[in-house]
Order: sequence, then structure tokens, then C-alpha cells
Amino acid sequence: MDALLLSVLEKGPCHGYAVIESVREGSGGTFDLPTGTIYPALHRLERAGFIHSEWEAFGGRRRRVYELTVSGRLALVTERAVWAKFSDAVSALLGGQA
Repeated sequence: MDALLLSVLEKGPCHGYAVIESVREGSGGTFDLPTGTIYPALHRLERAGFIHSEWEAFGGRRRRVYELTVSGRLALVTERAVWAKFSDAVSALLGGQA
């Protein structure tokens, strides 16, 4: 989940609902994550220093906008490497190459 959220925010700052929509659209609808899952994860990533947020006024309403930090970019590089290794291992096993 963390890697998915960080990768969405790599494209630029966005508010929580836009993060949810990006995950849904980017996965072709496979990952239709509820808000009750996304917001705690975003808060956890912020506490870890991987993202930063601030309130923004939009259409007379306030919403929190999340942005990737330098630490978050480094964490995403690590997450991608871990995923590639995991994915290669699973593919090798499922493909009968192991």
C-alpha cells in the first residue's frame, strides 16, 4: 500500500480523494481502496516523514494536500527494488523456472 501511495504522489501533490482515484485508475479498477484504508496510511507516511501535508482552500472548502518529501522519494526507490525482487521470484516460481 505504501509504495502505491508514494508512487501516486511522485507525480505531484494531491488531496486524499485524488490519491484514491489515481490508485483506482492506475490499476484499471483493481485497487478500489476505501477512504478508511487510505487516510490512515497517508497519516502513517506523514509521521514517517515520507510525505508532507498542508491545508488548502478549494471551492470554499478546505482539504488536505499531500506531497512527497525527499525521504519519501528515497523510500519509493527502495520499495520499487523490493517489489521487483519479489515479483521476479514469484514469476520464476509460477513460470516453472525455479
